[in-house]
Formats: sequence, structure tokens, C-alpha cells
Amino acid sequence: MISMRTLVAACLAFSAATAWAQEPNGFKMPPLLHPVSDAPANAPDAGTGAGAEANTGDAAAPAPPNERPIAVKPCEQGLPALKTPLAFKPGELLEFDMDAMGAKAGKLTMRVQRQANGSLPVLVEAQTNTLFSKVRRVRGSATSYLHPRTLRPSRYTEDAVENEQRRKVNVVFGAQERSVKVDYQIADRPKGQFNYTWDKDGLDVAGAIYLIRQLPLKKDLPVCFDVYGIRRMWRLTATVVEREHVSLPLGEFEAWHLSGTAVRLDRPSQTRDVHVWITDDERRLPLAAVGAIDLGAVRLTLSGVKRPGEKPMEAQGKEDLKW
Repeated sequence: MISMRTLVAACLAFSAATAWAQEPNGFKMPPLLHPVSDAPANAPDAGTGAGAEANTGDAAAPAPPNERPIAVKPCEQGLPALKTPLAFKPGELLEFDMDAMGAKAGKLTMRVQRQANGSLPVLVEAQTNTLFSKVRRVRGSATSYLHPRTLRPSRYTEDAVENEQRRKVNVVFGAQERSVKVDYQIADRPKGQFNYTWDKDGLDVAGAIYLIRQLPLKKDLPVCFDVYGIRRMWRLTATVVEREHVSLPLGEFEAWHLSGTAVRLDRPSQTRDVHVWITDDERRLPLAAVGAIDLGAVRLTLSGVKRPGEKPMEAQGKEDLKW
């Protein structure tokens, strides 16, 4: 987070990863991880690139009444069958370092909880550090309630405090109607509600990360689904670009790189670039994601892993990675 917006930004990046991403200028993926060779000298920086005019506006704001509606291209096909067994189980804890504006901004954790009432809950918690809190102070959590076999959500909740202003959201997914009912409240303002539908697959930003971990990843695999984030629905269209060697303070990994674009369904002029790296092993760890908020580029980098029955993994103190 830098708010739960950062979760969406980075998660719209994990998919959509997309959390309450806002970007006044276009965003294009900067050099992030270290493949075997350095990034090219002409690699684009955040805030530049061909999509600059499209990636504009407040991602939570409604579309102006005079904006001409544009239909978003539907997904050509649904998501492929998921791999089994699951790469994760209750008790897994993933820890991420969060960077924003080129500086350390805070920590984010994702924890798989025990099954309850037929759901597999995933709890996401985030908090800005002392330095970044001078820019934007945030602490909060989100929970995705997933079907333990299909990993589709039945419910998604958020409870966050940003600069002392509380924001609460409750989202209910209706599988038969392909519906998404969003109830929200900001501070002491009147409660609000949105109602959406999805095309072939409907996910939330936190649960989407875990579903992506179970996809049969391979080069050129197309991925398309609708995802809830920032009180809006987005259509994410991505492709598995290639398998890359990734170097992190946590260790050396072979990983699949997914790249794509998330388009806001009720306002297609707003788009977000999407990048995510997933390890090519039985753990399918989400190594990194890049997104954008109103303050600029945001990056999540995996810094710790705790899994039942395994030795914990922690960053070994390598030098900071280059953007």
C-alpha cells in the first residue's frame, strides 16, 4: 500500500494487480529486475511512453456524463484449467518491500489463512514507513475469500485508514449472475454502492495473484479476465512474454514474465500497464510487480517467504535493485 490504491496498482500489476491506481502521466514499465544482462540504456522511464495519453485520470472517479461510451473488447476465451495441487496452503506468508517515488515506502504481507465456511481466505496487510508517512500515511488490510478449488472469490473486503480517513469496502461476487455488488463508505460520508457484471471470469485484486500462480504458464500463453479494484471493474489482457532469470536479495530464480494492460470497463480511456514475475517451480512465488498511483511508479518486491514445513527465506542484504 501507499494506500490500498498501491495494492491495486501493484496487484493490477500482479495482474491487476491493478490498487486504486491513479497516474496523471502515462506509465510504462521501467527496468525492474536483473536478467542476466543489464537493461538497455534506452529503456523507458515511468511517466513516459506511447501510452501516456491513455493512462490518465483518477481511477476511482466516475466518468464524466459527456464522455462517449466505448465498448471494451471481450476476452476471447476464459482462463485455462488450473494446475493442481495448489502451490500454496494455509500458513504461507509472503512479505514484500514497497517502493514509491524511488524510495522505500513500506511493507506489505500476504497470508493464506485456514479454510472457514467453505472459503480459503487470503489476508493482505500493508503499512507505510515513517519516512513515506510524511507524504501519505496508510495502514490497512484486505481479505479475499476464495473457493478452495477454483480460486474464484465469493467476497472481498477492505478496511484501511489513509491520512486518518477510514475507508471500508465490502464486495460480493455472484457466480450464477456473474455479478459484483460493491458497498463502500469513506469516513462519515453516506454509504455508496456500485453494481457490475463480468464477462468470462471475475476476480479481485488480491485473489487474482493466487489464481495466476496456478495457471499453466508457458511462453505466449494469453490471459484475460475481469478484476475488481478501486471500486471499479477492469479487464486485464496479458501474455506470458518469456522465461527470465531473476536476481533478488532473496535469491536467484527462473521466472515467467507476464505483461499486459488493464482497461477500466466503465471508462476505457483509463488503462494501466501490467507486469508480474512468477517463479517457474512448484512454489510459484510472485517475485515482483510494478504499478502506478497518483504519486508515480510503485514496486513490490518479494523479501521474505514462510511456508509450513520449509525453512524461511529472507533477503540477504544485496544492493538495491535498479529500476
